[in-house]
Amino acid sequence: MSLDKLTIVGAGLLGGSLGLAAKEHGLAKRVTALVRRPESVSECQALGVADEVTLDEAEAISDADLIVLCTPVASMAGLAKRWLPHLKNGAVVTDVGSTKWQLVDELTPMIADAGAHFVGSHPMAGSAQAGPSAARADLFDGAVCVVTPTDATDAEALISVNEFWKNLGSEPVAMSADDHDQLVARCSHLPHLLASALARRVLDPSHGELQKQLCSTGFRDMSRLASGSPVMWRDIVRSNREAILAVIEEYAAELDQLRQLISEDSSEAIEGWLDEAKRARDDWRAPDAD
Repeated sequence: MSLDKLTIVGAGLLGGSLGLAAKEHGLAKRVTALVRRPESVSECQALGVADEVTLDEAEAISDADLIVLCTPVASMAGLAKRWLPHLKNGAVVTDVGSTKWQLVDELTPMIADAGAHFVGSHPMAGSAQAGPSAARADLFDGAVCVVTPTDATDAEALISVNEFWKNLGSEPVAMSADDHDQLVARCSHLPHLLASALARRVLDPSHGELQKQLCSTGFRDMSRLASGSPVMWRDIVRSNREAILAVIEEYAAELDQLRQLISEDSSEAIEGWLDEAKRARDDWRAPDAD
């Protein structure tokens, strides 16, 4: 794949990593980053996340062959609407958003009306760290990237987006936006919310300083996700509300089962429950090591 111009809208962890990876793999003759704060221009230039860093939407979007939205999900549609007049005819727009149904539903016709093509995508990669300083070129290596075409998706645009992620080291997997949102609610959104609930409960000041002193590696590992951006996760929760509520109910049922086993004080049943969980995770991690 060789693009004349790749534009990244938002140069935080994901956008910055995209820029670094695209430059390392030679995917575009020119990588441009569109940022919203003047101080981000000098920071991104110093980090080398793009060849050009600008605050000017027209400058960033004009003549771009591929545009990747890397902003919070809630802002994507509004941003795209602003720079529609600058879209090159036939350009491809994709994104890295953690929820897909609402975004695909809004952006597909909007981008099409401007003579370009939208293909939703979501790389299953990230970090609790944020900002361009956390960006790294290998962030997408070996990561699954969900691509969410619809019946209206342009075939050539879909090929371009799949090739883009493959060339970044990711493994594209196609599914509907609705299926994506249901599945990530369970394996991505729920873990973050559980980590946040755990941090709130265990580190509640009412438990005193001794409670904090006793928190060690197990708690650290379990609660790591709670350090993610509250603004970003607020938007994710709101945009995938129904699916998240459904998986919270699933988890509540699992906790009810565990509560019942503990209440009955059956050594065999408790061990069986724990063994089933251990085998499930060990089987999932079998191809590689933690």
